[in-house]
Amino acid sequence: MASELSKSPVPDAQSVREQSLAVSGLACERDGRLLFEGLEFTLAPGAAVQVEGANGAGKSTLIRTLIGSASDFTGTIAWQGLAFPRGLAAMRASLLYIGHYAGVRRGLTPLENLAWYGAGQDDAMRALELVGLYGFEDVLCQQLSAGQNRRVALARLYLPDSPPLWILDEPLAALDVTGVAGLETQMNCHLRRGGSVLLTSHQPVNIAPLQRVNLADFSPRMAVEEELHRAV
Repeated sequence: MASELSKSPVPDAQSVREQSLAVSGLACERDGRLLFEGLEFTLAPGAAVQVEGANGAGKSTLIRTLIGSASDFTGTIAWQGLAFPRGLAAMRASLLYIGHYAGVRRGLTPLENLAWYGAGQDDAMRALELVGLYGFEDVLCQQLSAGQNRRVALARLYLPDSPPLWILDEPLAALDVTGVAGLETQMNCHLRRGGSVLLTSHQPVNIAPLQRVNLADFSPRMAVEEELHRAV
């Protein structure tokens, strides 16, 4: 699969401008507490952004804001040059989102879960094989381990005609070394196809090109310390 995907062309500069996700001056709150402010980055086709930060820094809040599940923010989020909320519907049409929790229907089998997302049986079987779940396709997800359920969710990334924008909240959680390596390979293939990836992770991710954004650099405390430093 990787050899096939690597042959796909990377889009030109015009398509980069048309498909970029741009964040400017973004500030988010949770429970009345300012998590970060002044956040800036651009995610273009063929590139990836890894959002870093300690627990409670606002990584999942940022993800929910980007996918439109949280609206308590200031600043600008734009998709293809169209600011939210107008740009949100267009972005969602190009989005594959996998949250911190697997989001797997535990009363269904892995094969049935992928069928719920519209996958044909052959494509679903191939995706499950690629994530190491061959032989588990007809086992109820409630009988699988946390890592196996995580791989059921991630199998969506291996289906054909995957949307160009992947937003993944802690996709490496509960994966073993082999699972992490396989996911990194798939994300690299997606980037070579001209797709883009935004992910959160506490651990290094071996994909390229990769921009790291640490929310600690945009925390209110950091802004106060910089202001004090300038005053001195």
